[in-house]
Amino acid sequence: MQMNELAIHQAMLIDLKQFDDARGSFCEAYRASWLPRESARVQWNVSRSKAGVVRGLHLHRRQTDYWHLVSGEVTAALVDVRPASPTRGKAICVELTAAKPQAMLIPTGILHGFHARTDVVLMYLLDQEYDPADELGVRWNDPAMGLPASWYELPSPVLSPRDAGGCLLKDLRL
Repeated sequence: MQMNELAIHQAMLIDLKQFDDARGSFCEAYRASWLPRESARVQWNVSRSKAGVVRGLHLHRRQTDYWHLVSGEVTAALVDVRPASPTRGKAICVELTAAKPQAMLIPTGILHGFHARTDVVLMYLLDQEYDPADELGVRWNDPAMGLPASWYELPSPVLSPRDAGGCLLKDLRL
């Protein structure tokens, strides 16, 4: 396991070790000792998305996410909107593929979501039980977020009504 800081303060990409043999493979996706003690995980979710789906962008004020892509390929989008962050305003896309075992730590206050480039299964762990009142959303294609141009060129993504109706970044009230 190797922790790699992303261009957004406190967001991490974690390279996981995978062991292959004639039977298949084995990978430790998470160990509590990898992360600070104050971030113990209390809820585990599995999300399945079809190719072309965009989930998010949303943030949590109290919840930290730990993502592990089990199958497929996604482009993850992260935008730092934390008022006191040294990387406030920074927006990045991260390519994740289950073929390269990784995990991504997404701290509170960072807008995040993903575009499923293939059918995907995403396992994610939370350090707080999900509370819809803790979640705020922004329209996935708001150019004010400053994501790379390729994010805005996605062909007609499949969106939930909630994600399609997100506010503009300028209207986000933290």
